[in-house]
Amino acid sequence: MKKKFIILIFTDLDGSLLNRDTFKFDEIKKFLKDLVSKGIFIIPNSSKTENEIIDFNQELGENLTYISENGSVINGLNLLNINFPDKIVLSREKNEIQKIFESKISKNLKDKCKFITKMEKKKQIEILGLSNDKLKKALNRKYSIPFLFYGNKNERDRLNKSITKNGLSLQEGGRVINLCDKVNKVKSMKRVIKIFKKIEKNIKVIAVGDNYNDLEMLKNSDVPCLVFNDRFKLDEIFIDNLIISNHSSPLGWADVIKKALVKLDYNG
Repeated sequence: MKKKFIILIFTDLDGSLLNRDTFKFDEIKKFLKDLVSKGIFIIPNSSKTENEIIDFNQELGENLTYISENGSVINGLNLLNINFPDKIVLSREKNEIQKIFESKISKNLKDKCKFITKMEKKKQIEILGLSNDKLKKALNRKYSIPFLFYGNKNERDRLNKSITKNGLSLQEGGRVINLCDKVNKVKSMKRVIKIFKKIEKNIKVIAVGDNYNDLEMLKNSDVPCLVFNDRFKLDEIFIDNLIISNHSSPLGWADVIKKALVKLDYNG
């Protein structure tokens, strides 16, 4: 019997599916594999690099389509359908992004941006919570530049306006801010959905996140899911029919997905 609809789960990784501190997901690995075996498409949509998400796929033991560096690249669309392209790049490369930043942003604001790649390794480890090979892969970015901002709210607002005016964007995660091209998670998600609808019109989209840069992705899904994050002020989030987990990641991820599947009346 043909299924009523196909489910696509677009999910953030750090703090949503992966433990915020250890980056592990052992407790829900079987659950993830069961979802995949039922024909549910799990699509990581993360600030992580291609190499980091490849490692995640290998640890899971599945070949998942994924979106890396905050919507910069869609990888493995051909895994959804052999007629789809292997990769779609939506961003300019980081060298071009850096040149725009250096030439267009005021010195006062630039001086308050401390780029992670220019810090000592000890500081990089402290900020990102990674070391050795994992740290190297996290910093080997092609389309985004992570930094910390040491300024007040007014200066941060001015930076954001200047960045946007010059055709770039700031994507804020749990640990750092990423300087990116004019891309984001929701744009890449919509691109995947548009392409997927060429072969299957009847789809339902679940989106899972835990941070502010995930909210637009959640708003543009059929079933928005928020994994518990104690840094969030829930009264500031206005998303209809939002499912919120009772646990932090990774158990919180399984919690919201189970509730989402019930809401969709899915019995696959």
